[in-house]
Amino acid sequence: MKTSIKVGSYALGLAVIFTAALGAGGALGPVARPSPAGHDSGEHGTDSQETPVAAGADEIPGGLQIAEDGYLLTPITTSLNTGTAADFRFRVTGPDGRPVTAYTPTHDKDLHLIVVRRDLSGFQHLHPQLAADGTWSVPLAVSSAGQYRIFADFQPAARTEPLTLGVDLPAAGAYEPKPLPTPSRTAIVDDYTVTLAGDLVPGSASKLTLTVTKAGAPVTDLQPYLAAYGHLVALRDGDLAYLHVHPDGAPGDGRTKAGPGITFYAQVPSAGAYRLFLDFQHAGTVRTAEFTALAGNVPRVDPSEKVEPTPSPSGEHDTDHTHN
Repeated sequence: MKTSIKVGSYALGLAVIFTAALGAGGALGPVARPSPAGHDSGEHGTDSQETPVAAGADEIPGGLQIAEDGYLLTPITTSLNTGTAADFRFRVTGPDGRPVTAYTPTHDKDLHLIVVRRDLSGFQHLHPQLAADGTWSVPLAVSSAGQYRIFADFQPAARTEPLTLGVDLPAAGAYEPKPLPTPSRTAIVDDYTVTLAGDLVPGSASKLTLTVTKAGAPVTDLQPYLAAYGHLVALRDGDLAYLHVHPDGAPGDGRTKAGPGITFYAQVPSAGAYRLFLDFQHAGTVRTAEFTALAGNVPRVDPSEKVEPTPSPSGEHDTDHTHN
C-alpha cells in the first residue's frame, strides 16, 4: 500500500504523548466499537456515532473532537464510496468562522488525512489538495461498508501547535466488523518483514524499535519519506484515540542510520489495545506494516461475538446487541 503513515507535527527525537485537546468546541469522544446493527444503510449522522467526553476532563486525546480552540472540521462530502474513488471534500474553519487557507507544513505537507474503519481496518493516509477558497479535496474509496473515522492533522499558520480533529462518516452497505488482529511482534508486507521490539507501558515513555528485513537480509538503505525513515501512528482500540509517535533522529543528522532499525518513543495514557501503523520507503515504494500491541493487562473481546441479554427487574430481556 503506497500510503504514508506519518501524521502531524513531529518533534524529532522527543518522546510524544497523546495530543492534549483542551479547548473549545464540544469534545466528542466515541468510546466503543460500533455494533453491526444499524450500520447497513449508511444513514448515520456524525453525532450519532459519538459520545461526549466527560466534563471536566483535564486532557483529551487527539482526534476525539470535531472542534478545538475555535477550529472546526466540516465535511462537505457526507458519505464514502466503496470500490470506486470519488472526490472527498472538506473544510477547516477558524475561530472567525471562515475557512482556513494558511497552514504551516508538518513533515512536508500542510495537512495529513487519516481514514480508518471503526474496527481499525482499512487504514489510509492521504494528502489532500487545498483550493484557494479553503476547500480540501482528495480522491477516496474505501474497501468495505461501515462507519469510518476521518482524522485531519494540521497546523494553522496562526497557531504554534498542531491540531488533530476527527469526524465519523458512513460507507453504505452491510457492515461486518472484523476482530482486532492478535498481538504480534512481526508483520509481513510484500517481501519485507518488520519486527517490533519494546512494549507500550501506560503512563511511561516507551522505546519501540522496528527492524526491517527483506528476504532475511537487513535493509540498510531505507529512503527518507516526508523527512523521516519511518512514520508511526497508533490508534487506541475502542475510541480510536489518536497518538502521534515521534522517530528518534532524522535523515542527514549525522547519527541516524538508514535502517534496518527505526526507533520511536511513545507514551500511552492508559492500558488498552493499540493498532500501530508503520510507514517506510525502500526501492522507491512506500509500504505499510501493521501491528496490534497491548499496553498493560487487557482482556480481549471478539467484536463478532454476541452477548446474551441480561434479565431486567421485570423479568423482560433487553434487546440483543453485539459486543464490540
